[in-house]
Amino acid sequence: MNTKAAPRRPRGVTALAVFFAAGAVISGVSGMSLLTPGGMLDPLWRLNPRAEAAFGAMGGWAPVLLGAVCAACATAAIGLWRLRGWGRWVAIGLLVTNLLGDTANAALGTEPQAAAGIPVVIVLLIYLARPAVRAAFRPV
Repeated sequence: MNTKAAPRRPRGVTALAVFFAAGAVISGVSGMSLLTPGGMLDPLWRLNPRAEAAFGAMGGWAPVLLGAVCAACATAAIGLWRLRGWGRWVAIGLLVTNLLGDTANAALGTEPQAAAGIPVVIVLLIYLARPAVRAAFRPV
């Protein structure tokens, strides 16, 4: 009989798992909306009409991209929730990708407000690198 208790999930990891789960839902719904133009999900684009225009310019690749983002976010959420080492690495990969995108958008002036996301992502990456947080995860 295994008497070893399961590691306790740090609150920040729980919050990140919920964050990535929300990202999975949002990207999945957005992708479905692009696959069903004029459908019941179309009013959601009023929240971000610039995103609708940008995804529209991508054509058929937009739902594919959003499907990939949905899958990656869901993978990170599940891995973080289950305290799996691979989940932590998927989350780090997504955060680094976001950091690079925010940095490029801010530097090129295409999305100046993206600069606000840079320190947030850096703080999250530092959090995931902390020894106490790393110790909560099972090996990859």
